[in-house]
Amino acid sequence: MKSTMFAPSRYKGVFVYSQSCTAPKHNRSTPTSPPKKNRRRSEEEENACSASLAGIRMEMEQQREWAEAQKIVVSVDLVNAANRQLKFLTAVDRNRSLYDGPALEHAIYRLNPVQYKSDCEKLFGRILDNSSVLSSTQEISSRQTEEIWKTFYPDEPCELDLTRVASKDISHKPSENEKFTEYDLVSAVKRQSTFFYQVSRPHVSDECFLQEAVARYKGFLYMIKRNKERSIRRFCVPTYDIDLMWHSHQLHPVSYCKDMKAALGTVLEHDDMDSDRTKGKKLDTGFSATTKQFEDTFGFRYWKAGAMYRGAAPISVTETPYPFKPVGKGLDASNEHQRLIQLPEKKFVEVFLEVVAVKNLPEQFKGNFFVTFSKKDPDWFFGPKKRLNIASGSGEKQVAYFQCEPTGQLNFELVSQSSPGIAIINPGKEIGSGSLALQDFMFSSCKVSAEKWLELVPVNGLLDSKPILLRIAASFTVPTAATRVFHLVKSRPFLNSSCFFPLPASVKHARSLMHVVDQAGMDVVSIQIRDTFKGSTKAKSAPMKQVIGIMESGEEHILADFVENKWSLSGAGGSFMLQKETGNGNCLFELIGNKMFKLYPGRRLDYEPRHCEKRRSEQDFVTAVEFSVENPYGIAAALFDLRSGTFMVEEETLALPFITLAAILSHILKK
Repeated sequence: MKSTMFAPSRYKGVFVYSQSCTAPKHNRSTPTSPPKKNRRRSEEEENACSASLAGIRMEMEQQREWAEAQKIVVSVDLVNAANRQLKFLTAVDRNRSLYDGPALEHAIYRLNPVQYKSDCEKLFGRILDNSSVLSSTQEISSRQTEEIWKTFYPDEPCELDLTRVASKDISHKPSENEKFTEYDLVSAVKRQSTFFYQVSRPHVSDECFLQEAVARYKGFLYMIKRNKERSIRRFCVPTYDIDLMWHSHQLHPVSYCKDMKAALGTVLEHDDMDSDRTKGKKLDTGFSATTKQFEDTFGFRYWKAGAMYRGAAPISVTETPYPFKPVGKGLDASNEHQRLIQLPEKKFVEVFLEVVAVKNLPEQFKGNFFVTFSKKDPDWFFGPKKRLNIASGSGEKQVAYFQCEPTGQLNFELVSQSSPGIAIINPGKEIGSGSLALQDFMFSSCKVSAEKWLELVPVNGLLDSKPILLRIAASFTVPTAATRVFHLVKSRPFLNSSCFFPLPASVKHARSLMHVVDQAGMDVVSIQIRDTFKGSTKAKSAPMKQVIGIMESGEEHILADFVENKWSLSGAGGSFMLQKETGNGNCLFELIGNKMFKLYPGRRLDYEPRHCEKRRSEQDFVTAVEFSVENPYGIAAALFDLRSGTFMVEEETLALPFITLAAILSHILKK
């Protein structure tokens, strides 16, 4: 398969030598030597010219190495294979009993290609391929398969009963004599059970991401080939995009063995025994060595946005799956609530960025150099100005990770700091600045990684014959819909005993109003909880409550009713009933309608606090988890920060129901 290469095209086969690179001409009839100043300048020019030519030769060699790597033949369409594998892993994750226990006693395992090859040849005299085997995730009729199965195994059902597997009620366990392999399949599957979490993000199935992953996988194999040729023993560690392609290749065992023997002379082992990421351990040192070799060999970065370790998989909120099927009405396009709030479309990208090198620094600047970068225009996701050291100057590799909108410009400033110290005390002197438009820097020719020389504009009074250049390397994920962030503020301050959401002193509205603003500080809707009565007269009526949404125009809409000890919510996402959870779990409430949500105390699933986050009491948070047939173990849908009044919503169509829910939680928890 022809893959898209993402190496920067630095040259077009034409060498251009500047005039300053030629040796200085002297008049032979002049017996005197050139002045010392001119001689020193000539030596500096010659040194600079030599360094420039050496750099050109190195980059040409790196391009040649990359071109050689892309000649490695992979006889499988890895992009399609990877997409099929992602669908299969999704199906397995919906049935997590397959990660452990008795079911694995009957399993086969192809992510140890050497062991699989050995077992197949021992049992069948050849490698069993999957070219005639279709996954159930491809939704192809299985009648013929069932008939063949019954012929060979009349007493064994073709379909695995996952309820029996989950309850560990499997009557037959293979004896030692029946085992077809000495390989510990159960331990192997447990080691790989976290792989899906690392690759289960929307951008991973993107065509451009996968095309680059194929090219990088070939580069990875080429490095192993070169190490073998040079008798270098190195534990090469893949990034997750490369590992996805490696897995997909191994799942076609005949092709994998043939391709590996052609490229490497042997079948490449897939060693997944090490999982300790502690600094200095085998996995850590192996990844550092792989990174250096990749960048030295090919001239561009090994790290890649969306392909790095995400951290440990979050703890599941339940061991019991809830494959919820809707009981209420689905999303109605004519629902009046859909028109109540208009939210601007917001997408974000994840960015990895490194300042690789600097060229043509003026002679008068010495000491430490660093680069600051920022977004020119306001950005929902990008925070304050950030700082990076220059890799070639500091000897320390620094890579920035951040999120931002996929528009606008990144501004860079090169700063000289005469002596190290605290930036506030010694901020340094700006040498030059430049900017890159994100639209031009990313996604050109289906590339999501790039390296460019950025020409800086020198500060006033700083002139030199050559422009100052910064080598910027960046990698992006494809744009993804952003999580919606809202703030709920009360219209009047509270006493300490009843404070739920703090109120800025500048807000002065009706006493019982709550106001919802978005991340940019724009008003979304105002909320009021009112007492009302059902009946002809107040004395004969049962007390009720309603949540009222008030638009900027003053128009009012009923968003929820409290009837018979239950809240009934309406919104763009459908109609829901909020009730206390009746099970034995630690769930606080259930929100059931055309979707099902359970509310858990604390930050759960994707909202789990990371090590770098400021410690907060988990009592300050409530997580809404959605359960469905597609996600029977739940996915994070919203997070409510009870102390600050901030809440995050993953799906835009559920913004209004969760705004209503935030107001109800405020009312309930205040009591």
